[in-house]
This record gives sequence, C-alpha cells and structure tokens, in this order.
Amino acid sequence: MSEKERKPWDFKRFITTLNDFELIPFISDLQKRFKKNNPISPKQKNSTMGMILVTGATGGVGKRVVARLLAQNYHVRALVRDKETAKNLFDERVELVQGDVTRPETLTPRLLDNVSAVISCVGTRVQPVEGDTPNRDKYYQGTKFYMPQVVDSPQAVEYLGMKHLTEKVKKYIRSDTKLLFDFTHPTEQIKDTWGAVDDVVMGGVSESSIRLEQDKAVFSGNVSTANNGGFASVRTKNINPPLDLSDYEGIELRVQGDGKRYKFIIRCEGKWDGVGYSYSFDTFNNTPTTVRIPFSELIPVFRAKTVPEMGNFDPSCVYSMQLMQTKFEYDGALNPKFSPGLFRLEVTSIKAYGGSANTPQFILISSAGVTRPGRSDLNLEEQPPAVKMNDKLGGILTWKLKGEDVLRESGLNYTIIRPCALTENPGNKALIFDQGDNLKGQVSREAIADLCLQVLRWPEACQKTFEVCEDEKPDQGQTKPAIAALETD
Repeated sequence: MSEKERKPWDFKRFITTLNDFELIPFISDLQKRFKKNNPISPKQKNSTMGMILVTGATGGVGKRVVARLLAQNYHVRALVRDKETAKNLFDERVELVQGDVTRPETLTPRLLDNVSAVISCVGTRVQPVEGDTPNRDKYYQGTKFYMPQVVDSPQAVEYLGMKHLTEKVKKYIRSDTKLLFDFTHPTEQIKDTWGAVDDVVMGGVSESSIRLEQDKAVFSGNVSTANNGGFASVRTKNINPPLDLSDYEGIELRVQGDGKRYKFIIRCEGKWDGVGYSYSFDTFNNTPTTVRIPFSELIPVFRAKTVPEMGNFDPSCVYSMQLMQTKFEYDGALNPKFSPGLFRLEVTSIKAYGGSANTPQFILISSAGVTRPGRSDLNLEEQPPAVKMNDKLGGILTWKLKGEDVLRESGLNYTIIRPCALTENPGNKALIFDQGDNLKGQVSREAIADLCLQVLRWPEACQKTFEVCEDEKPDQGQTKPAIAALETD
C-alpha cells in the first residue's frame, strides 16, 4: 500500500494527545482536581531553574537555604564533608557531593557541572569549650554565652577554602548561558514535562516519543505521509510562569542527529494552536553538534505558513518549546532532507545563550565585624564577643575578611552578606541593612536563608557587601529597595 493511500486513524492516540496537554475540558478538570488532592512530588514537577550549589549545607544557615531552594523547585547540589551523615538531613532531591573546600583535590569538575550559582555557607566550626551535643544545640541556641573554642583552622576554611572554591567556580560557571533543560542529570520525569504532538491531530498516522537514555533525551519515531500527514514532534507543556529570556540572544541545542533536517519551535503565548516561532536546522549522522538559534532569526509560523505580520519573537515570555521532524518547510515548500520512515535525534541540553550575568553567581555568608579587630576608632569593650575574642579564636574574623577579598577579586558577580549575631528565632522581623561594618544586633538564621534566595534573583545586589540585623517590627520590610540603595564595592 502506498503512502498516499488512506490508513486507519488512531482516534485513541488523538485523545491521548489532547489529554496529555489538558485540552479536553472535562478530563482536564478532573485531572486538576485529582492533582490538587494528590499533589505530585517536587521531583516530578516541571522545573527549568538552574542547579544551585550550596556549600556548608549541613550548617545552621546552609540547611535552611537548601530547604528554601527545594520549596521553590530549584535543583540543589550540596557539598558535604560526610555524605552518609548528610543523607539523614536531606531528602533524595538533594544531590550530595562529598568534598571539602580545604582540600582542593576533592573539588572535582562534577561539583560545578551545570551549576548556575553558588551559595556559600561554609564557616569555621566553633563550639563551647565544655563540649556540645552531636547536633551542636548549645552553639545554635545563642541564648547563653558559652566560652568558645575553634575546631577548624580559620585560615584554611575562611581564606584558603574560598580561594580553592572560587578558582573552581571561575572555570565551570559560564555567565553567558542559562541552562533550561539538562538531560544529562534530569531531576524530573520527562513525561511530566514533554509530550508527543504528531500528525494524528490532523488525521495522520506518524508517531513519535521522547525518552531518557543514560545521559541524553531521545526524540525518535516514524514519519508517514499517509492521510496527507507528514510530521512528528514533541513539545513541552506550558511553562508556568513563563520564562523570561530577554537578557539572552537565542537558544542553544546540543544534539546528535541522523543527517535529517529538524525544526525547533518556541512560543511566546500559551495558546495550544497559536503562532509559533520556528527555526530549521540540519544534523550530521552520528556527529554531536551545537546548534545556535538566534531569536532574531526565528520565523513566525501558523501551521507551517509564515505570518510575518506577527512581528519578532518576544523572549520575555517563553511558554513552550518543540522539536519536530516534518516533510513541510514553509509556505508549501518541502523539507529538502526529508524522507519518510524512522528518525532519531539525541538531545543533551537546551540553553539560552548570549546573556550577560546580571544577577549574583556567588553569594557568600560572611560575618559582621570582620573589619573591626584593630580599628582604632572603636571601643573594643563595646563590641560583640567575636570581635573581642578574635585573636583567641585564631583570627577568625581576619581570615573571613581575607576570604571576602578573594571573592571580590575573582571576577564573578557576587553578593557578600554579613549577618550580625545569628539566632534560632523565627525570622519574621524587619531587616536593617548597613555598610561600613558598624552594625550590631541579632538576626535569625531563617531570615538570612530567605535573604539568600531573594538576592539570587536581584541585579541590584551584585558587587555589594552589606551588614544585616533585625529590627523589632514583625515584618520583613522593604528588603529589595533597601539593597538597591546600597553602594557597590
């Protein structure tokens, strides 16, 4: 039977496609109600946020930062000294890497693989002289002063550790790209993010799927021209909220194909059958290729017909992405490299490229008081215990300041947060920000963890160092405007 003859249409697969993309109102409503009563685990949710590395993840601030990142659906990697012990603190969504900033040989390339930002909560271990519980309850309590003793070397942790870490980060964090889909280390089920959209929606019989195979996603299937069809594709479900890629120049695909020509389609509206912006690209048989798709070269199309009146693509609201194998080019023209039958496209990653990093790539939790030891304008007896006891504690504040300087000179976009005395309080008070290292007071570890996640998205926080403590008002206050007003380093 020739391809031009009619073939049985798979109505069941047509319904499945509509169902997968929630296009059948009754079934879609039932699904939403079911999901509301039986929420999927965070691991299964659609997430396009980058990997965040947290160092010092098992500490009082670090473990709170990890919890908040997970709650906001970030991918989290934690650098820990003891992987087995850390397993008891975190669930399976956290990727644990055993290593130590004081031992650079343990900071392997895997640690920074696909990491978009680092939040460093590493600090010299300090405990009461008289001893503490395994969970460091006395140290974290903060309501009674215990004579402290230093367990680690402040020079090794605060200074050399920062030097080792920033040297690694500079090599592996690229500021000009944003990872959108990493199929080498997937953290969600691909079926919850992508689905097949084949010509069955218009009566055809082509069929495709996307699945994970080791360190890649494989888009494959069989394209038939029967029933006037001739395309197979996979498409993301609508991204909510849509991605803002306005700071980038285009999309970068890392693929390995079969010599055929494919299309990449991206949409800046949430309609199912609306306008898409398309780009055709060729592949080489069994040869890895990086395909760069400038936003400026995307063609507005509606069902393979160009619609130039729709204007240029708007990268500020990206709702979905699609990969397609099709006999159709544009406006009735045919794909010059098309042949019906089997096809296979392997995809390693999808990124946005051409951006300039305008948010912090490295957030460091330091300490208020780092510049105060030896300052002639201060009355030492009026200073917090850490300042008065700096020499007895191995110069811990002095080495923290040297670690800050390492970060400032690294060339990375950074924010240095200097909290005053840390407490276990709820963290529901307004925050006070200052510069010049004169601020005194207390601040909750909860509040500092919240602040880290806010800073992660703020261009206003780049290249700034500031002290922070709590006010007595039971409200977080105007955090972002306050940081925006601070001077850059």
